[in-house]
Amino acid sequence: MPVIVLSVFVVPLAISGMGVLLPSIARDLGASPFLLQSVVNGFNAAFAVFTLVWGVLSDRLGYRTTVVIGLLFFTVGSLVSTTAPDLVVLDIGRVLSGIGGAAVFTGSASLMSNAWEGAARARNFAIFGTIIGIGSAIGPVVAGLLTGWFGWRGVFVVFGIVTVLALVFSRSLPTITHEPEPGRKVVDFGVLRNPHFLALSLVPVATSVGAITLGTYLPVAFGAIYGLSAPAAGVFMLFMMVPIVVAPLAASRAIHRFTAVTPMKVIYVALLAMVVGDGALLVVSPDVPIWWAVPGMVLIGAAFGMTIGLVDGEALAQVPPHRSGAAAGVLNFVRVGSEAVVIAAFAAVVAWLVFSSLGDRGIADATAAGIPGHGDDYAAAFRTVLLVIIGTNVVLTGVVAALHRARLRRDDDTSEMAPSREIAATR
Repeated sequence: MPVIVLSVFVVPLAISGMGVLLPSIARDLGASPFLLQSVVNGFNAAFAVFTLVWGVLSDRLGYRTTVVIGLLFFTVGSLVSTTAPDLVVLDIGRVLSGIGGAAVFTGSASLMSNAWEGAARARNFAIFGTIIGIGSAIGPVVAGLLTGWFGWRGVFVVFGIVTVLALVFSRSLPTITHEPEPGRKVVDFGVLRNPHFLALSLVPVATSVGAITLGTYLPVAFGAIYGLSAPAAGVFMLFMMVPIVVAPLAASRAIHRFTAVTPMKVIYVALLAMVVGDGALLVVSPDVPIWWAVPGMVLIGAAFGMTIGLVDGEALAQVPPHRSGAAAGVLNFVRVGSEAVVIAAFAAVVAWLVFSSLGDRGIADATAAGIPGHGDDYAAAFRTVLLVIIGTNVVLTGVVAALHRARLRRDDDTSEMAPSREIAATR
C-alpha cells in the first residue's frame, strides 16, 4: 500500500498545481491561449483517453506492470516538461505524463480491488482517496513555493523525483493478472448499463464541474482579481485543499461507525455542499476582501474530499474482479474526460468574456492567464461561469438521484421475487 500511495500521489499533484504555474509559464514561453491552456488540458485529455486503453490492457498485462509502465511514462514526461524550450514541447511533455498518470491510476485501483476484501479493502480505498486529496491539496502550495524558489521548471523536477522513487520500490507490488475473456472488446462501456455504476460515474463529473475547475483556476482568479503572487495564491488555496485531505477518511469512518450513514447519503451531502460552496464564491470581486471566498472554498474542498476514494470503491464493487481494470478505465475516463472538457471550457469562456469586455486581445490573454491589472473584468467573467457551473451541478445531482431510485426499485422487485436472496449492494 505505501508503494501505491507513492505512485498515485504525484498524479493529482500534477493536476492541481498547474493553475499556479500558468502566469509564470506565460511570462517565459508566451501567453498563446490554446498552447498555454494545453499545459493543463493536454494532461487531462491524454489521461482521459488512455484510461480506456490501460483499463483493458491492465487486465491482460497485469496491474503491477501497468503501474510500472505508467511511472516510466510520467518520468519521461516530467523530463521533457522540465527542459521544454517552448509551449509546444511543454505540452508534449504534459501529454506523456497524462498517458502515464492514466496507467498509474488504473493499475493501482485495480490492484486494490483485487488484493483486498472487506474492511481492509474499504480502508485502503479511503487511504487512496485521502492521498488523492493530499496531492490535490498541496499541489498549488508546492507549485507556488517551488515557482518562487526555483522557477516553474522546478515543479516538474519534483514530479520526476517522486515517480523515480515509486519505480525503485515498485517490485513490492503484488502480481495479479486475469485470463483474457474470449471476444472481449478493446473498449467496453457495458458497465455503464448498470444504473448504480452509472450514477456513481456521474459523481466525478459533478466534482469536475464544481470543484476541479475551481481548484485549477482559483489561483489564476486570485492573481487576476487580487494581484496575488504564485506562492501567495498557492498558500491561500489551503482553505480549499485541507478539507480535501480530511474528508475521505472522515467519511469512511462515519459510514462504518453509524449504520444510518450510507455511501449514497454521503454522496448526496457532498453534492449539496458543492453547489452551496460554488454559490458562495459569487461574492469574489476586487471590491470584496479575499477572505470572503474562504467559506465557499472550505465547502467545495470538503464536498470533493467526501467523494474521492468512496466512489471508486463503490463503483468497482459493482463488477466482477476480472473486469475491474476495464471498469476502473471507464470510471477514470468519465472522471478525467469530464475534467478535460470542463477545464477547457472554463478557460475558453473566461478568456472570451474577458476579451469581450476589454476588446484588446493581448491584454485579455494576459488577464485570463492571471496577470493583474483588470480585476473587475476577470471577476465579472468568473461570476458568469460560476452560475453555469451551479446550474449544471443541480441537473447532475437530479440525474444521480433518479438513477439511484431506479436501482432501489430494481432491488425491491428482486427482493419480492426472491425474498430469501440477499441483496449485496449497499443501499
